[in-house]
Amino acid sequence: MYSPAPSTPLKYVLPFYVTGALAFLILTVMMYQSADAFTGHFFNPHLLSMVHTAALGWGTMVIFGALYQLLPVLSERKLYLYPLSTASWYSLTTGTLLLVYAFRNFTTGWVMIAGGAFIVLAVILCWIQVFGTYGTAKKSIHTLFITSSITWLLITVIIGLLLTIHLYRPFFAVNHLEILKLHAHAGLAGWFVQLITGVSSKLVPMFLVGHSTKNHLLTYSFILQNAALTGFMVDGYLNEPGIRILLYAGIMMMGIACWLLYLYDAASKRLRKKVDTPVMHTLISVLCLLAALISIPFIYFIHGTAPAIFYGSLLFMGFISGIILGKTFKTLPFMIWNTNFKKQQHGNDGILPKHLYKSSWVNIQFVLFIVSIVMLCSGIALSNLTVIQTSMTLWITVALVYLLNVLGMILYQPNKKSIHSN
Repeated sequence: MYSPAPSTPLKYVLPFYVTGALAFLILTVMMYQSADAFTGHFFNPHLLSMVHTAALGWGTMVIFGALYQLLPVLSERKLYLYPLSTASWYSLTTGTLLLVYAFRNFTTGWVMIAGGAFIVLAVILCWIQVFGTYGTAKKSIHTLFITSSITWLLITVIIGLLLTIHLYRPFFAVNHLEILKLHAHAGLAGWFVQLITGVSSKLVPMFLVGHSTKNHLLTYSFILQNAALTGFMVDGYLNEPGIRILLYAGIMMMGIACWLLYLYDAASKRLRKKVDTPVMHTLISVLCLLAALISIPFIYFIHGTAPAIFYGSLLFMGFISGIILGKTFKTLPFMIWNTNFKKQQHGNDGILPKHLYKSSWVNIQFVLFIVSIVMLCSGIALSNLTVIQTSMTLWITVALVYLLNVLGMILYQPNKKSIHSN
């Protein structure tokens, strides 16, 4: 007889979502206050603080929570050690606060190094949780993507910690800006892209009630993504990659194309024809990823830092944020419903996961998200501070709507009238 996978208690997951939502709001306010940073060099205190708020406080924070929620589903085993989740939240939160403060004021030394050390500790704890949970469970291509991504994250944060030490007491023989590029791409391509590839290839077919038998596409995707990133990292450290960066980008694009072909095959066979707004968020975020990859040649051939900031904005605010803004309302409602309301079902009057959040707010969030990312990228491309500043106002609204909807789910109280009107 089939037995459902054990679910993770809410107290080990919700802190990540709440903290991440708050960090997203703080990030958008920081962006509004420092809009001029998007027209300057990428290595400046305000932009560095915003990037780390986005990568750690927003992206990684929510993804850790989602991982602790989804690992039992994907492995059909309960989490290895629940306290590791709590410890990783404390460590990740502390490290992010210290790092963002240090970068904002650009104070090199023990504060920045301590922040980096706390981040490394948080990732080690998550790494143990992931590998401990999978253990001897049946391996799949999704398992490979997730274990590979958390390993790349560990490499990313170790490089980051070494950079914080280098800024205080220089020891790298290579220019720190070159190391920074390796650090950034290990995180973006190794952690975020591979994690999202692995999880989405499992969840998107599930959400669409579709299925693809072309698992070989995911195998190709895994090999190509890792080959491209490994080649870039080794070449980037030993040499100046130069135009070879386009080769690595091309291999990465082939890997991503294999992943997207797999999703397309599953979507083409879907039973659920109507695509809801959270899934549309995923579609737009993928378009942002493709646009970012297409912009890579401009970074190489065009002088100035605008193409690099354009590229980073598409990845952080378009791809990563878009995925989280959509997937939150596909996974978190079910988890809360499964814990708090599943046993209270009574015929047709029972509460469903979709009743826990305001779908109209998600629709508003989606429209504002599209307008915000288009305006932000247009402002960066045109070096127009007014357009950038206006987009930041919209980003703050997106973050507020998201935060209030997340808090509404967590604090939800049954109301029969609201159930039938949502």
